[in-house]
Amino acid sequence: MATCIARRFSSLCSSTCITVTPPLGNRSYLQFRLTNSVSSRVCYGTQDSDSSQDTQVHIPVERLTVSYSRSSGPGGQHVNKVSTKAEVRFHVNTADWIPEDVRQKIVEKNKNRINKAGELLVTSEVTRSQQRNLSDCLQKISAIIAEASVRPHEPSAEDIALRAARIEKRNNQRLKQKKIFSAVKNSRRVDFD
Repeated sequence: MATCIARRFSSLCSSTCITVTPPLGNRSYLQFRLTNSVSSRVCYGTQDSDSSQDTQVHIPVERLTVSYSRSSGPGGQHVNKVSTKAEVRFHVNTADWIPEDVRQKIVEKNKNRINKAGELLVTSEVTRSQQRNLSDCLQKISAIIAEASVRPHEPSAEDIALRAARIEKRNNQRLKQKKIFSAVKNSRRVDFD
């Protein structure tokens, strides 16, 4: 099955920047070389987003379940005869090729895409070609991994001091407005003595 998928991808290598390595022994990998776009860069735990190097994501073929079905939408007889919709699944919790913290973020951010068996389901029916839809699914998986691997920005000491000053200023303005409203209400009060 891995060799069949590798053969299907060989036609897409030049147009989508995907390099396919042939199966080696018992383990076979599809190797994706992602370009330097913001949406497709994968930075496993690094905060350096300005690096000019490409990041490689190794996705083991034996962990992916690929299936095809009929696409919806217009297309005439062709859409009724050919199964072009691609569905790619893999079990998130047993995906040892993804770091543990990234797997947890994938589960948290993609609850609606994960079924009861714990498989992440990615579908594509953008085009009327199996190979293009399959490459679109794999790019979506790479984007999901890239989104989950982004680390939050650590605030510096200047940021913390600036935030504290802003909070203090906001509280002072709130208390000042509160005193003004209190004075207005006290001026409206009538004493019957």
